[in-house]
Order: sequence, then structure tokens, then C-alpha cells
Amino acid sequence: MEDRKIRVAITHGDTNGIGYELIFKTFAEPEMLELCTPIIYGSPKIAAYHRKALDIQANFSIINKAEDAVDGRVNLLACFDEEVKVDLGQPTKESGESALKALDKAMTDFRSQLYDVLVACPVCLSNMTANEVGYTYNGLKEYAETCIGDGAKGMKIMVNESLRIALATNGLAIKDVPANITEENILNNIRKLHNCLKSDFRLSNPRIGVLALNPNADGTEEKEILLPAIKKAEEEGITAYGPYAAEDYFGNNVCDAFDCTLAMYDDQANIPFSTTMQSNGIYYISALPLVCTAPALTPDFANAGAGVADENALRHAIYAAIDIVRNREEYELPLANPLPKLYHEKRDESEKVRFSIPKKRDTNNQQGNR
Repeated sequence: MEDRKIRVAITHGDTNGIGYELIFKTFAEPEMLELCTPIIYGSPKIAAYHRKALDIQANFSIINKAEDAVDGRVNLLACFDEEVKVDLGQPTKESGESALKALDKAMTDFRSQLYDVLVACPVCLSNMTANEVGYTYNGLKEYAETCIGDGAKGMKIMVNESLRIALATNGLAIKDVPANITEENILNNIRKLHNCLKSDFRLSNPRIGVLALNPNADGTEEKEILLPAIKKAEEEGITAYGPYAAEDYFGNNVCDAFDCTLAMYDDQANIPFSTTMQSNGIYYISALPLVCTAPALTPDFANAGAGVADENALRHAIYAAIDIVRNREEYELPLANPLPKLYHEKRDESEKVRFSIPKKRDTNNQQGNR
């Protein structure tokens, strides 16, 4: 990686959405080609259709395999030869299959180490089905786990200018969430998050805030699952605090004291993430061999082809992926030949009091003692 630019694979997303518009606008800036070498996994014919529909200046070089990518150009790799009808603004079976074919090709090329990071343009879950194998796409995290996880489980982290929020469960119905909140699951997620923040975001002693499952943070799950998991993480040297009631945690800006938040379910994370996001929110799938990010956007069918899409989120997804792969490399380099520790590291216990959750006052006893 030191002798060449970082190769960024970018899948085109749903072909009736805003994916190509995001790509064209992002690489209209010459500085982006100085930063990386993009390889667009898609279709030259579909790209040309979008370029004409948008009436936008966009140059790209067509390649047949990732090895042919050239620095200083937008390289467009043809992932399939079939004719695909473009119906801007309409999610169709063909547009979903085209998105999945691009992801399939990108995952295959990653196993051959033909690029460094993957950035996925927006897709529509409802039409992402490969009929020939009966596979239904359930999300980028699950797809990456299936393709290149080798048994490893990823973790979805939402990142914007204000917050990092990870999910202990992902895509579950509310009724199924409590059964998946186990001490083992929470502790493993805290460990993953701790390791990710150290290696991928280069935080030497990351602080993790853990949210409660119940509104007042005083239910059975908090007492019997979350508190024991947090205590065990603390014994392992991980700086984790909680569980916090989500309303107090975000409403009183307690979140500002932490490097990342572990939420229990989707809405608990999505609502504050969306509320605080401006235009550069991204999703990062951590804890996998592949560095994979995506802009926090939908295919925005209502505005597809109108030329009004904001590419800022895609640009930041590329920035984040490049930063993360560099951070990993720098973090892992000294670990290859570690020096023996010559001293005992003393932990600072003073911050336990700062982030401890105040006990509720017993008003009945206080009145009886008067």
C-alpha cells in the first residue's frame, strides 16, 4: 500500500436510484483522484445512461478486471453483460439484481486482494434477491459476513460529525430483541467495539457508553445482564460505563463524554443518529477482514435523475474507509514484533465516579427519618 494509492472499490447500488449521481459528483473533484484509485463495480451502459439523464460531465475508463485499474482515472469495471432497463425512480427486480451482482463481483475480487477497501452505494432491501440461488439480501453487514467473514461476526457502527453508535442487535423486531440481550452477547460486543476503536480509529483508551434496554434503566435485563457484562469488561481493562437510560444519555448530552455508544436495538440508535446528522453520516461494518463503509443514504427514488442528490455522505464514506485501513496498518505494525513490558501499568480509577450512574434516592425512608 505504501508504493501505490489506496484502491477503493465502489459498488453502484440500485441502478434506478442515485448511486451513479453520487459517484459522478464525488469524482468531479480532481483531489479525489489524488487521494485514491476508484474502481466502480457496475455497468458502463447504465453509467452512460445516468450521465446522459443527468446531463453531467463524467469521464470514466472501462476495464474488464480490477487488475487493469489505472491511477488518476475513474475505473469502471463491467460486472455483467446483460441489458438492464433503467427506470429511474422505480425499484425493480432488475435494478436490485444489478446491485447484488456488483456486490458479488466486489466480494470475489476482495478474496483475491484486488483492492483495499469497499464502499457500497445505496440499495433497496425489498428488491435485493438473486433468483438463481434464492438468496435474499438482509443488509450489508450480514452480506459481508456471509461472503468473507469466515465465521466472524461484524458490527455495524453509525458515524456522523457528532456520534459513533454501534448496535448490539441488528435488524430485529422489537419483540425479538430481549432474547438476544445476553451477558455473553453484550460482553462480546463491548470487546469488539473496544478493539475497533483502538485499531480502526486509533483511540488509545476509548470510552464506551452502554445504553439500557428499558426506559428507566432499572429492569431485570439491566440488573442481571448489562451490569454484570459491563463489570466483566471493566475487569478486562475496558473503559465501559452504564447502562444509561437513552433519554437521559442523549437528552442531557452524556453521550458527549464517550467515544462510542453501544445501543441495544435499531431505533435506539437510528433516532439520535438521524437527528444529529447533517450530510456526512456513514455506516461502517467493523470486526471483519474487509474495511467496508456506506453512505447513510437510501436510493432516494423520488429524486433519482433530478440532479439534486448530495454526494457529501459518499465522499465521507470514502474518507473513512481510507483512514481506517491506514489506521489498521499502523496499529498492527508494532504488534508484529512487540517489546516485552518492563513496567506495571496502573489504571486510573478516578473516572469511575465521574461516569457512575447516581442511585435513586429513597424518599420514603428519608421522610420516616425526619
